Amino acid sequence: MLNQTSVDTTDEVEEMFEQVHQSEEEVLSEIKKRSVSGAASYLVRTLLLNMVGIVTNLILMGYLSVEDFGIYGFVTQFLGLFVFFSDIGLAAALVQKKTPPTRTDYRTAFTIQQILSWSIFIGFMILSATGFVQHKTGPVGTWLLLVLGLSFPLASLETISAIKLERSLDFNKLVIPQIFETLTYSSVLIFFAFHHAGVQSYVYAILARSLIGAVVMYSLKPWRLGLALSKDSLKTLVSFGAKFQLNDFLARVKDQFFYIALGYFLPLREFGYIQWSKNWSMYPYNLTVQNIVAIMFPTFSRLQKHPEALGKAIDKSVFFITLAIFPILVGMSIFIFPLVHVVAKYGKWQPAVWSLVFFSLSIAWGAVSTPLTNTLNAIGHINTSLKLMLMWTALTWIITPLLVWKLGFNGVAVAALLISFTSVFSVWAVQKLVSIHILENSWRQMIACLGMVAVTVPFMSLWSKSLLWMFVGAVLAGLAYVLAILAIGWRKLLVEVQSLKHKSSAGAADVAVAQAE
Repeated sequence: MLNQTSVDTTDEVEEMFEQVHQSEEEVLSEIKKRSVSGAASYLVRTLLLNMVGIVTNLILMGYLSVEDFGIYGFVTQFLGLFVFFSDIGLAAALVQKKTPPTRTDYRTAFTIQQILSWSIFIGFMILSATGFVQHKTGPVGTWLLLVLGLSFPLASLETISAIKLERSLDFNKLVIPQIFETLTYSSVLIFFAFHHAGVQSYVYAILARSLIGAVVMYSLKPWRLGLALSKDSLKTLVSFGAKFQLNDFLARVKDQFFYIALGYFLPLREFGYIQWSKNWSMYPYNLTVQNIVAIMFPTFSRLQKHPEALGKAIDKSVFFITLAIFPILVGMSIFIFPLVHVVAKYGKWQPAVWSLVFFSLSIAWGAVSTPLTNTLNAIGHINTSLKLMLMWTALTWIITPLLVWKLGFNGVAVAALLISFTSVFSVWAVQKLVSIHILENSWRQMIACLGMVAVTVPFMSLWSKSLLWMFVGAVLAGLAYVLAILAIGWRKLLVEVQSLKHKSSAGAADVAVAQAE
């Protein structure tokens, strides 16, 4: 129950979770409704934004050089690196917190984030002054670095509003700032690329995106801004946030640190190929996995005492994620070959197509392992996910340099594919805690994807004749997948879709926590 005598009451008393008189079934039903509605909102948002992103990148592929992609990819690795220092896990701790955060909790987190974000901006200024980035990229890289640094204080203004929306599972509102940010970013980027601004186009686009995101998010969920530094609040939040942040730090070492090293030692052209192929391979991931994970963490955090419901929710998540992402990854891996032949301006990317294929296949494993490691974090087993991340970090730093030495820049993607097979350990880790059925929820999708390969790969020369023929091939591949799924899994598909409407099915949150809040 809420402490009504406390001066530091939480604004969340307005939310559904504070209605302590609801029955268990009513709370579960309401939270499930919000989760499913949120998933639908995220899906619609992602379809829209990924279409915008794809169109934007197709345009940039023609107007920016391989070296431009290399410069942007090199500089943005510093963004991912410094993100680690911008939060120290406080946001995740506030979302995962079993009892409602007080106003002091929110203000303490906000104060720490302000200190950290402005410190990071100063750090970016110092880094730019050293000439480290300019030596590799020229003056434009310095400007890009500074505007990325400024994006941290602007993004910190969004955090508390976003946390409050996540805790109330109000995902419909959470997608709105992302829509504004993406549309602003893409339109500004395309405008300046058309006017031959080159990499400088990113500078204007990033600044515009950061400003519009802060304004829209706060407009959607205003809160009483204020500063506070409560020792008790900080201790409570850091107890979870420190481990969460250590996990994130290992991810940064695995990705950002490593790619900074790659970008520094490899020629910009080769790093541009890596950046291009990796970015394209992430589109299916962003379309499917990222949306589900955004909903899973706050929802599963409230499902910690219901292992049976949690297991069903994980199974359902894996089924729908793989149903969507597997055919996209396979289709992209097939039709990238005719695309770079048919469109003359894309011919410069031919050396990187195999990297795209290998990165895409590695994402297939990530589509399964990411929800599982996210589940471990959400239910408090972050020590296990730390061990997994430590393993993946070590493998990346050991295997990738060896394969780059042997295979050139394509070795990065080959290493990613090989390492992705260790995702079976995340399945094993979750199965020790919750009953899940990964193979049962994914084998139909794998067989259907083999059907796509069978009806398209033998006719690759035909799809390479023109854009029209390539479109025909893509439609044929899609039909092959749909027909295969309907032939071998229509009963499973029907059951899973119908269960989304069922009042008592999995995907709800922890009743005790919900009622306490």
